[in-house]
Amino acid sequence: MISSGINAEYGVRFAVTHDKQWYQRRVREVPVNGRCMIKAGVSKLLRSVVPDRIKIGSCISKTFLSADMSPPIVIQPKGEHKASVIFLHGLGDTGHGWSMMMREDLNIDNVRFICPTASSIPVTLNMGMKMPAWYDIYSLSEFSEEDSEGIKKSAGVVHELIQEEEKSVPSDKIFVGGFSQGGAVALYAGLSYKNKLAGIVGLSCYLPLNGDFPGAAKPTNISTPIIMCHGESDVVVDLRFGEMSYEKIKTFNSNVTMKKYPNMGHTSCPQEMMDVKRFLSNNLGL
Repeated sequence: MISSGINAEYGVRFAVTHDKQWYQRRVREVPVNGRCMIKAGVSKLLRSVVPDRIKIGSCISKTFLSADMSPPIVIQPKGEHKASVIFLHGLGDTGHGWSMMMREDLNIDNVRFICPTASSIPVTLNMGMKMPAWYDIYSLSEFSEEDSEGIKKSAGVVHELIQEEEKSVPSDKIFVGGFSQGGAVALYAGLSYKNKLAGIVGLSCYLPLNGDFPGAAKPTNISTPIIMCHGESDVVVDLRFGEMSYEKIKTFNSNVTMKKYPNMGHTSCPQEMMDVKRFLSNNLGL
């Protein structure tokens, strides 16, 4: 099934290819009033059917969520809950956008997947239009100012989600990860968390506020396994940004790996999902 269209609010063309084995996510840029706007992922197609193991806000306290944050999507484990993965979507997407991929492609027994949705905020890059975003983005230039307050606030939300999971499993059985902007927050939040984590996953992303590191990294997570994955044809988050972030992290955490995928843009692919699943399985310690 192939669905595509124009989102009238954001002016972004989207497409999702869906079959039993794979959800391929694509990002396209189209001019809107002479400018390009970006939206990563599509979630509306996933709202109509919620499988039994996918619950909205199940087992998650809402006390720490800001007033405009939706409850996270939670995919309950098959069997006893022994580990958790918290995964953050990209700009303009929601927790729905990656939840089916978690269920179908990263399906691991005894692992609970939590897919939160960011608050909707004005995004400078997209002419101030409101959309789900973990922080504001001013431009795609490597010299652009960063939204320090927004990045740290979202990292705090991730820390709260980790603390919720720690009520059920030890912190060293909890992974944090994300795609694009969500991956950037996952890197910052994971490295700066006070307790030892099982691992960190960063897809098509970069380390934000990299000048804060290594100082912002907690001693408990300077040896935490990290996998960074990036498409060699990414025109949204340039591969160079991922490579520079990898080199930066490697200066204080030697347990970081980077995977690159030829001809892959700002999206995902089956090989990447296989690599992420292998990373999770190898570091579960179950």
